[in-house]
Amino acid sequence: MDFITWATSPWGRAVPIHIAWYLIWVALIAGLTFMIVHAIYVGMIAAPKKFTKNDSPEALAAIPERVPRHSMVARAFHWVMAIAMFVLLFTAFLPKAGIKFNWVAYHWIAGLVLTASILFHVIHASFFMDFWSIWPDKIDLRDARRRLLRSIGKEAPPPDRFAKYPLENKFYHAVILLSGLAVIVTGLFMMKRVNTAGIFTRNPYLFGDMTWGMMYVLHGLAGVGLIVLIMVHVYFGIRPEKRAITKSMVFGWMSRDFYLEEHDPQRWAIEKPSTTREERG
Repeated sequence: MDFITWATSPWGRAVPIHIAWYLIWVALIAGLTFMIVHAIYVGMIAAPKKFTKNDSPEALAAIPERVPRHSMVARAFHWVMAIAMFVLLFTAFLPKAGIKFNWVAYHWIAGLVLTASILFHVIHASFFMDFWSIWPDKIDLRDARRRLLRSIGKEAPPPDRFAKYPLENKFYHAVILLSGLAVIVTGLFMMKRVNTAGIFTRNPYLFGDMTWGMMYVLHGLAGVGLIVLIMVHVYFGIRPEKRAITKSMVFGWMSRDFYLEEHDPQRWAIEKPSTTREERG
C-alpha cells in the first residue's frame, strides 16, 4: 500500500497531496506494541539495575531532602508545549477518524502556541540553563555499551549512575526535536494556504503543486511519528520506576533517595538553593 495519497494536477501530472491516513492506525499499533513488549521485558526478563557508587560522606551530607530538578519556568514551558501538542494531534486526526468539527482555526492557533513555546525554550536553554546537560556525552555512550553487554550475559563493569538525564531521555529529546521542527517549519508555510485572521497573508501560489504536496506529506509523517513518541512519553511517565521524574515536572523536585539511587552527584551536582544556577528543565 502506498503511504502517500496522490492526485492529478490540471496539467495531468501526478502530485502528492498528503499521507495515507491508515498510517494513523499504524502509529497507534506501533506505540501500543512498544509498550507491551517493554512491560514484558522489564517485568520478566530484565535484570535489576546495578550501578557503580563511590559517594563520599561529604557529598552525601550536602544533598538536601528535596533535590531541585525543574524550575517553574521550565515546568510552565513543558505543560504549555504538551497542551499545544495534544490540541494539534486531536484537531489533525479526529476529523480523519470521523469526528467532524471546525478544526482548522484550533489547529493553526495551537501551532503558533507550540512555535512560540519552542522559540522561548531555545533561548531560555541557550542562555539561562545548562545547555549541554540534555545531549549525550562519552560516559553515556560507554555506559550504554556496558549495559548492553551485561544484558546479554557478557562480562562488563557496572555502569555509572546517570547525570541529570539518562541516555534514553537524551535520545528521545533529539528525536522529538527533529519531529517537532519538521511539524513547525512545514506548518508555518502551510498557514499561507488558510485564513489566519490577518496573521499571515494568504498566498496558496507561494509554491508549486509538487512542493506543496511534499510539504503536506512531511507534515503528516512527522505528525503520525509524534503519535508514537507521545504514547511512549506518557507510558514512561506513569511507570512506577519513573513516577519520581514525572512528579518533578509537577512540583520541581525529586526525593533525595531517588536522586542518590539513580543519579551520580559527580555528574549532576546539586548546589545550595542560594547559589544554584537555574538548570535545564
